[in-house]
Amino acid sequence: MSVERAVLAFAGVMVLLSVILTAYVSPLFVWFTVFIGLNMLQSAFTGFCPAAMAFKAMGYKPGSAF
Repeated sequence: MSVERAVLAFAGVMVLLSVILTAYVSPLFVWFTVFIGLNMLQSAFTGFCPAAMAFKAMGYKPGSAF
């Protein structure tokens, strides 16, 4: 699995988790979803992605995007 696919999978899991937490635990978890969205936007414009750096450190092979 490449870094890009790992980052996309991780982001998807985090979004789903935040929606579940918002629905079943507290509506304030919607801010977790907002944080994830903002992080994805800044990564798209700047190319800086902390999750990609973590996956690279774990040994995932880099692709072309990160």
